[in-house]
Amino acid sequence: MIQIENDEVYGWEAAIRGMRNPMNSWDKSDSDFCDTWYDEECPKNCVHRCVCNENTAHLIVGENDLARMKKLVKAGTDHRKFLRMINVTVDITAPLYWWKEFDTYKVGTVRNSCSTMHTIHKKEFTIDDFSHEHLETTGNTHAKLSVGEYDILLHPYSLLQITVAVLNSNKNMYLQTKDKKYWWQMIQLLPSSYNQRATVQLNYEVLLNMYHSRKTHKLDEWRTFCEWVEKLPYMEEFI
Repeated sequence: MIQIENDEVYGWEAAIRGMRNPMNSWDKSDSDFCDTWYDEECPKNCVHRCVCNENTAHLIVGENDLARMKKLVKAGTDHRKFLRMINVTVDITAPLYWWKEFDTYKVGTVRNSCSTMHTIHKKEFTIDDFSHEHLETTGNTHAKLSVGEYDILLHPYSLLQITVAVLNSNKNMYLQTKDKKYWWQMIQLLPSSYNQRATVQLNYEVLLNMYHSRKTHKLDEWRTFCEWVEKLPYMEEFI
């Protein structure tokens, strides 16, 4: 499971100016700002492909500038430095196993996450706090647990339910006693499927690298992430 929301793209005007600096070709720039201001109907009715949001005017990337951008992107990382100046901020909620792979991309990213260490005991754990869409409840994916003369079949989903119950039991004991040993039970038992929310800052260069590295990844979360990247302004042309 991955949830991507509140994305904002900015820095286009400076990126275009900087792109034109090496050849002193500012006079060839044809990007401009739209005369109207943001409203709900604007993105639907706009005849241009504006780069806009609630807080900024509508930048219309001109044909000359877009052609130059595409040429530089194709030329490689040494030539497409303007991409590093196009910034993206976004809120992402994803399981810890996905964040572990996301943190491979340390250059050009900033991540402010909800703190597991400080807030793990602040709320009741629920099954939906974890990514579990692929966990089986039937079939031969179970493990057999022998208790005396009885055999108990534990499927992955039921095991997660038990884990949630144990987490909540230790959470309640920690709140009652403030004994750190109960906090340790939560920290060390917490599955990597636990969903964590973070506000992230990236740029178009790192997003382009992430896209090409992860677009065919086996994790559903990466494929969803790459589909979001494709929908960012002009990213389809750059890809």
